[in-house]
Amino acid sequence: MADFLSALSQIFTLSTLIYMLAGSVAGIVAAAIPGFTVTMAIVLTLPLTFSMEPLQGIAVMLSVYVGGYTGGLISAALLGIPGTPSSVATTFDAFPMARNGEPGRALSLGVWASFFGTIISTIVLIVAAPPLAIFAVKLGPWEYFSLIVFALTIVASLVGDSVIRGLLAGLIGLALSTVGTDPIMGRPRFDFGIEMLQSGLPFLVVLIGIFAISQLVSEVEDVKSVRSGNSLVTGAIDFQTWKVMREVLMSPVNLLRSSMIGVLIGALPGAGGSIANLLAYDQAKRASKTPDEFGKGIPDGIVASESGNSATAGGGLIPMIGLGIPGSAVDAILMASLMVHGISVGPRLVMDHGDLVYGMFIAMAVASLMMLLVSVLSMRLFLRVAEVPKWLIVPAVMTCCVVGSFALNNRVTDLYLLGFIGVAGYMLRALKYSLAPLVLGVILGPIAETNLRRALMTDDDPTLFLSRPISLIFLIAAVLSIAWAVRGHLKSRKTKKNTDATAP
Repeated sequence: MADFLSALSQIFTLSTLIYMLAGSVAGIVAAAIPGFTVTMAIVLTLPLTFSMEPLQGIAVMLSVYVGGYTGGLISAALLGIPGTPSSVATTFDAFPMARNGEPGRALSLGVWASFFGTIISTIVLIVAAPPLAIFAVKLGPWEYFSLIVFALTIVASLVGDSVIRGLLAGLIGLALSTVGTDPIMGRPRFDFGIEMLQSGLPFLVVLIGIFAISQLVSEVEDVKSVRSGNSLVTGAIDFQTWKVMREVLMSPVNLLRSSMIGVLIGALPGAGGSIANLLAYDQAKRASKTPDEFGKGIPDGIVASESGNSATAGGGLIPMIGLGIPGSAVDAILMASLMVHGISVGPRLVMDHGDLVYGMFIAMAVASLMMLLVSVLSMRLFLRVAEVPKWLIVPAVMTCCVVGSFALNNRVTDLYLLGFIGVAGYMLRALKYSLAPLVLGVILGPIAETNLRRALMTDDDPTLFLSRPISLIFLIAAVLSIAWAVRGHLKSRKTKKNTDATAP
């Protein structure tokens, strides 16, 4: 109790609360810009916290962290461009809902889902950090590879109207992930002697090119709409935030399931919000009574994706606090911040610095409230983006995409790659290919390859993937996931045929 009261007194000071509020704003704005990730925002914040007290500095960084997971929603809903990798699935329903004349509702659903997802993950963090941390650290490369195989089965539910085209897009994504330097041996491969391919295809460049550039070029195609000043989305900005909150709470199963997926994925070192975002969306679609409505602007899709990615914030702190193992790149930066202040992060952190740990719990809850406050108060300002005509918004967003791609590695060659990938994405979109499986393949491909090779280098017995219980569970889940998806596609095709047959 003494540690808790000490942490409470340190967090609830005027200077700390002001710094946290500024951190929330910075995280939301940075993540809303395509190409500027949560990790980049945290890195830029780190030097500013060196002069602060340890708990004050970590509270500010957590505010940027929580705000960043929500900020990606803004560009995803209003522009159809994921602001961060963890908001890819949010575009599937948030942008169609905005285009259907409800941009305010789309943003409100995402903000409230993010808030509740963060709160749920904080509660789990407080209650179950030690046992979940022990579980996470027991996973070896066999379990991680099987988990990624299970995650890759999401492709089956994201293929769109054509299963073959969707699977081909996923294979293209996996192929793109192998270009560049071998992650284990460090040898070049598939670069064809082209210098700009030697360091591989940066994931953010692929994400921005596939989603942003192809989307913007598609918008420019409609010359009449551009000249007349039509905006990307239509509809009034009138909406009732509290009514939307009740709408989110009316789907408690979806909210809890998606949040728990985010917590579990976040607790696995190296997994992250991009996997949780897609996996939560996939499970919501499978459990829905109307799966065909997903991708057309259904609220459940937005709630699942946003609560799933935001819950990874609390989940990622579980192995860091319990075992001193960062759950993600952001958690590694948080660890570095504590080490700068001479605090050793590990299993004894709770015992030696109880006030700091309790302070992190309190800071997570306060940061989520500040994120909600900033988002709700500034939502009408964000919605003004929906009223900006295409001839202004397209070049502005294109400039942000180019700057974000260059800032990633400060390489001009990344801009050439951005152009080539953007053209390829536009062509795939024109040919009616689903782009989500391609991005999924690029995200998960390197993780799957690295863990597969680590497992075989540790022990070349392939039966270990089946003899290790957790690995076997993930593989069985992958098989069931594929079977469920195939069943759903066959049922959907049968329903469509019956509808066509009965049509006059």
